[in-house]
Amino acid sequence: MARLPALLRRVQPEDVKAVFTWGVAATTGSLYLIQPWDWLRRTFLEKQRTRI
Repeated sequence: MARLPALLRRVQPEDVKAVFTWGVAATTGSLYLIQPWDWLRRTFLEKQRTRI
């Protein structure tokens, strides 16, 4: 546990930017490979029907 503050001092803004960029690239790549477009459209774009 004593090493954690030393590690946090070494983290640079460029490291955070690189991690974010790789995360976006990985998410985009996985969505391209899986292509769940029907599920995304049903979940986020169509109006939810309320059942009475």
